[in-house]
Amino acid sequence: MAEQDRAGASARREYERRRANDEARLRREWGRLGGVAVALSAEKQSTKAWSTGAVGEERVGAVLDRLASDSCHVLHDRRIPGSKANIDHLVVNASGVWVIDAKRYAGKPERRVEGGLFRPRVQKLFIRGRDKTSLAEGVKWQVSKVREALPNVPVVGFLCFVDAEWGLLDASFLIDDVTITWPRKLASMIKHSKALDVDPIATATALAAVFRAA
Repeated sequence: MAEQDRAGASARREYERRRANDEARLRREWGRLGGVAVALSAEKQSTKAWSTGAVGEERVGAVLDRLASDSCHVLHDRRIPGSKANIDHLVVNASGVWVIDAKRYAGKPERRVEGGLFRPRVQKLFIRGRDKTSLAEGVKWQVSKVREALPNVPVVGFLCFVDAEWGLLDASFLIDDVTITWPRKLASMIKHSKALDVDPIATATALAAVFRAA
C-alpha cells in the first residue's frame, strides 16, 4: 500500500511538517541552547491536534481494512475536489457507499433535542457538555459531495468516535441522517448491511477517480 493510500497519511504528514517548523523556530530563537529549548518545550496544541487526528484515522482505518475483500472496497484519506477538505474513509460494498469521518474524542457522545412548541425541534450532538453538532454537519456535507459524483448509488454518512465513552448498553444514534457510532459497531453494520444492486468494483473505481488520494 502506497503511503498516500494509508489511513491518516495526510494528517500525519501535516503533523510532522508542523512539528519540524516548531522545532526550527525554537532553534533559531535560542541559538546554541536550541536543543535544550526543544527538549523542554511542550508541543503546541495546534500541532498536537494533527497527531491526535491521525491516530484516530489510523485506528478506524485498521478496523475497516480487515473488512476489505473482492466485495468490500476501502479507500482512505481522499481529497474532495475544489476543497482543502478530505474524506477520512470510503467503504464500498453491495449496499452502497459509506462515508466515514473518524474523530478521537474523550467523553460520551450524546444526542440532545432542543426546541419545542414555538421553535423547531433540532437534534444536536454533545460531548462532555460541548456542542459538537458541526462534526455531523461536516459529514453530511461530505455525503452530498459523494452523491454529486455518484447520483445513482446509495450513500450514507457515519461519524466514528475513537476513545469515546460508550457503555455496554449504548447504541448508535442519528443526528440529521448521520450515524454516530464507534469502530467495532461500524464494522458490524458494514458486514451485516443489506445487499442492493451496487457493483462494488465499478463504484470504488469511479470514486477513486473523483476523490484522489490526499
